[in-house]
Amino acid sequence: MNYRPLLLSALLLTSLLPRTGAAQDGPERRRRYYNSQGRPYHRGPVRLTAGLGAGFYNGDLTSSLGNNFPGLSGSLGVLYLLRPHLLVGTELSAFQIGAKDDLPDRNLAFRARNGSGEVFFRYEPFRDEAEFAAPRGPVAFVKPYLKAGVGLLLYNPKSYNGTARPEEFTSFLPPERNDYPAMAIVAPVGLGLTFRLSRTLNATAEAAYYFTTTDYLDDVSKRANSGAKDGYGRAELKVEYAFW
Repeated sequence: MNYRPLLLSALLLTSLLPRTGAAQDGPERRRRYYNSQGRPYHRGPVRLTAGLGAGFYNGDLTSSLGNNFPGLSGSLGVLYLLRPHLLVGTELSAFQIGAKDDLPDRNLAFRARNGSGEVFFRYEPFRDEAEFAAPRGPVAFVKPYLKAGVGLLLYNPKSYNGTARPEEFTSFLPPERNDYPAMAIVAPVGLGLTFRLSRTLNATAEAAYYFTTTDYLDDVSKRANSGAKDGYGRAELKVEYAFW
């Protein structure tokens, strides 16, 4: 998959984010905000994120991991601390999903190469003193979090008869729709763990499930359960770099 568009888009999104101070400004020169307990904190920093992992499918053909053909998933994004416990972010992703049918008689399978863009909030339930302007204790080296957001998905599935991953000469079936790649709305919900490696570098393990507004992620709707929407999941390991 070509990740160059993701990199260019992430850099553009970063350039549009508001800054509370110049890159060379120290924390003492940045504006202070106060939480409900009157403790001061600074907004930011901006963190660039990059992730790599796998994509998984859940829909008409199967809800079983055993029948999935997991595909590569990659992402680039931006995170910004709004206040202690709460971050806002945006992310661009490219990923592949696929699966074979639960029903041997139907003998269907598919592969889909997709791209998505999302905005989300990330909530960290436990306090991290590093997020305050005047820390009163040690920083948190491990932080769990919850994530929820909304986005757009560009999906391009190809279905075929078979029970294995498609190969170079696989013969794909005529599509049920003639407008692929098509677009849908997605609503991601997920959780993760952030590990502090240094003042500017974090590592994150994240898993998220994406609810969608389409039943065509697999190009199988009329031939299956057209009343149910498809969904997918992504699991990635990420790095987060604070550049100011």
